[in-house]
Amino acid sequence: MYLRKVKSPLQVFAICGSTRSQSSNLQLIQAFGRIAGNDLRIDLYENIAQLPHFNPDLDKDLAPETVEAFRQRISRADGVLICTPEYVFSLPGSLKNALEWAISTTLFAGKPTAIITASALGEHAHASLRLIMKTMEAKMTEDTQLLIPGIRAKIDAEGNFTDAVVADKFHRLVRGFGEMMRMQEV
Repeated sequence: MYLRKVKSPLQVFAICGSTRSQSSNLQLIQAFGRIAGNDLRIDLYENIAQLPHFNPDLDKDLAPETVEAFRQRISRADGVLICTPEYVFSLPGSLKNALEWAISTTLFAGKPTAIITASALGEHAHASLRLIMKTMEAKMTEDTQLLIPGIRAKIDAEGNFTDAVVADKFHRLVRGFGEMMRMQEV
C-alpha cells in the first residue's frame, strides 16, 4: 500500500440533513469550516429539499439533472461531511432520499466520510446513517463519527460550543477527518 499526500486545501462536500434555516446541524458545518481554517474548503449542499423523490426507474441511464449535479459534487470532493438531526427516531426524509440517489453508484466507495448526528437524542439516526454509509463502503473510522445528544444545550445561538467535552470531540473529528483525506491509498 502506497500513500500519497493530497492537495491543500481539501474539498469537503457538506450535506446538512436538516432543511431548517437556523439548524444546529448547519451551525456545526459552519463550525467545522471555522475550525478547519484554510486546510479545508467547505462546499455546502443547499439543494437537498429540491432533489426529486428517489425512483429507481429514473435512475437508469441518466438521472434527473439535480441528481446528476449532486452526484458530481460528491465525486469531485476529497471527502464528504454529513451532519444530521434525528426525526422520529430516524434520519430526516430529505437526507435518506439524497443518500438513496447515491446507492446505485460507487461514489462513496473508499470516499473519506465524516458523520455527525446532533439532535435531542440521535442514537437511532446515527446507527442508521452508519449502516447506510457502511453499505455504500464509505471510508470512516471511529474518529470521523460523532453523536451529539442534547445539541441545543451544547452550542449557543452563534454556533459556539458551550460544552468543553463536545468541543474537544468535535475538534478531534475535524483533525482526524483532515488527516484521513490527506493520506489516501493510491
